Amino acid sequence: MAASEFKCTVRNFEQLTPSVFALAFETDRPLEFRGGQFISVVVPAGAASGGRDLRRAYSIASAPEQRPIELCVKFIEEGPGSGYLATLRPGDVFRGFAPYGDFVYQTPSLRNACFIATGTGIAPFRSMVLSREYLDSPPAQAWCFLGVRTQNELLYVRELSGVKGLTFFPSITQASKDWQGFRGRVTEYFRSLDGEFPWGETDFYLCGNGPMITEMKELLLERGVDKKSIHQEIYYR
Repeated sequence: MAASEFKCTVRNFEQLTPSVFALAFETDRPLEFRGGQFISVVVPAGAASGGRDLRRAYSIASAPEQRPIELCVKFIEEGPGSGYLATLRPGDVFRGFAPYGDFVYQTPSLRNACFIATGTGIAPFRSMVLSREYLDSPPAQAWCFLGVRTQNELLYVRELSGVKGLTFFPSITQASKDWQGFRGRVTEYFRSLDGEFPWGETDFYLCGNGPMITEMKELLLERGVDKKSIHQEIYYR
């Protein structure tokens, strides 16, 4: 599927957390993609500094079969991409090029799959595990870990907790007193597992901030995971 330009019409804008919003849109012609791929949004010169168009990449958060298509965007101060998308409302039109990326689901049904994300890095995993490709040939076991700072930053908890055969595991670094789950970073949780986890029988998908991915890769290699079983997508500010 080669990338090409699409005209995208916004259908819905929803604030998911204080700093993250979902933008749903339809394209002027069919857009075929695989779970985990992304769209390169054109930020017009009028909305970007420097007086020229910019391109910003956003993982598609919806399954390939779902319409409208959905993005999960973290608003960043001085961020031209998120700042532009945050101004759009139903009926507005933006341009984008898609699909891009090879960060796609590729685990055989006899192996396990472990998805590890921070923040909006959960977006491509939502697209993967809700896809027909995944549901028709699920892994032997599956886990999805999401690391955030506070409870109000959690994303898609109810939806991902309802995916058959998938164990959803939120991890919070600055949890309130009433939080019953794990307190700390996702990397800290994995360091506590030692030999309890089927490291060698699992494919690992990492998405989010660079430090988390770097630390997780080092940890996985220490546990004897083949580097070919580690797939990553780094999110930059």
